[in-house]
Amino acid sequence: MLTRISRFGLTLPRLLYNPPARLVSQSKANSATGSTAVTELHPEVQHSGHGEVSPYVKNPEYHGFSSDPVEDEWNMKVGFFFGISVALVIGGTFIHYLPDHGMRQWARREAEHLIRQREADGGPLIEENYYDTNKIILPTAGGQ
Repeated sequence: MLTRISRFGLTLPRLLYNPPARLVSQSKANSATGSTAVTELHPEVQHSGHGEVSPYVKNPEYHGFSSDPVEDEWNMKVGFFFGISVALVIGGTFIHYLPDHGMRQWARREAEHLIRQREADGGPLIEENYYDTNKIILPTAGGQ
């Protein structure tokens, strides 16, 4: 998906950026067209006394948790505390104290233990044949 988007190159930011614009008439004023008009993209909606009021009008610092401003701010702070602080701290601690994945630390300790034991016995650290040659079954020269 990113390779397809990267084909657009520098045109992508221009495609995504659509600034709010005002339409201004550049034609010469005559009796048929009237004066130069400045219009909004979206016409202003006539509000009656019974319509809905945006939460942003009632509370400019609206966070989307509640219509009551005090409860909205409280819920926002609690949500961010638990969502970010607690999740990062407890999640990071949980991941840090997970058991040894793949038993890598155990394998290293076991290898160090075997090396110390073989050094104490005076034998070689690694034997010439890793596998016991008497237990290996080789195929016959005749094939199958």
